[in-house]
Amino acid sequence: MAERAPIARSPISPAPPVTVEYGWEISARRTSADLRIMDCTPLVKILVRASIDGGVARALEVPFGRAACDERGVLVVGSGPGEWLLLAPPGAGTETVRRVEEVRDREIVSILDVTHGRALVRISGEEAVDLLAKVCGIDFSDEVTPDGTAFRSSVAKLTTDVVRDDQDGVRSYLLHCERSFGQYLFDSLHDAGDEFGIEIEGFAGSKALSQPG
Repeated sequence: MAERAPIARSPISPAPPVTVEYGWEISARRTSADLRIMDCTPLVKILVRASIDGGVARALEVPFGRAACDERGVLVVGSGPGEWLLLAPPGAGTETVRRVEEVRDREIVSILDVTHGRALVRISGEEAVDLLAKVCGIDFSDEVTPDGTAFRSSVAKLTTDVVRDDQDGVRSYLLHCERSFGQYLFDSLHDAGDEFGIEIEGFAGSKALSQPG
């Protein structure tokens, strides 16, 4: 009898109906609500640490505090000085790591796949800024935190990486935290968005990351 492939599970409980795609147990729920929250934990997450003026930094081309989608659909986040978070579609982990290794030369570089050790949530909709204002002290206006901004702050009293990553002209944010706090972050954001009519949308690869322009 053939062995069944292991199924990966997010720390965030999927809303029914539940299915298995990309090797992950995910929610298949769809919604047309203006304000949506999606568990994007199945995305590949590669943490890279390298010199701020080395070959890897030049190849990634994204400075601290910014985020941009490259030509292969990987979202490169400058999450700290000499630190980057690469977000890629499910199954693209090996290729993403290889691309960094190819440009490292003799540079000392740390490359760590944290896909299963972190949680990732996306909230989308024009009222996302009002939702976040309830749980985070950062100014989310376009003038202060425009599209492509990345920062680390307290969200619902939890240290969280926040990336503004608008999709098709619609305001959208990715929030990244340690796996053990994933359910708490998701619930806190969902509760904060209740007054704005927020609804859960199941993970969909085409909506989880912005497409390269």
